[in-house]
Amino acid sequence: MQEAIVSQIEEIAQRVAAPEGMEIVEVEVKGGGSQRLIRISIDKPEGVTHGDCELVSHQVGTILDVEDIVPGGRYTLEVSSPGLERKLLKPQDYQRFQGKKARITLRDAREGRRNWEGTLAGFDDGNVALETAPGTTMRFPFEQVQKANLKFEW
Repeated sequence: MQEAIVSQIEEIAQRVAAPEGMEIVEVEVKGGGSQRLIRISIDKPEGVTHGDCELVSHQVGTILDVEDIVPGGRYTLEVSSPGLERKLLKPQDYQRFQGKKARITLRDAREGRRNWEGTLAGFDDGNVALETAPGTTMRFPFEQVQKANLKFEW
């Protein structure tokens, strides 16, 4: 049930964001009833403005209400940028942010550890490439990645 709602909201958000040159990074639906929270994370190459968030929030909110997507019709809609340490969710994220520092948590330990940090070296043949030390690149199957995000550097 929840997944069907997330999928519908994601599709609506894509329709709103794409013409504006924005991508939908993630759609989350948490809670239920009057406590339901819908969180949409958006991004675009030059960065997200407050106006971008407002536009997506207003248009997506209107469509959700008109099409009666959310059961009970009561929810809080939150639209924001993914932040400096944005999540890496899709294979293309690993390509796009190649050369950036990242932190990856694996489902199963590799060489005795699940947490790896390094510089993204791309994505190929279903594998995430991470340079863990100069000249040393590890490859992790995408389905083994439990969680990954960019690592902000000061």
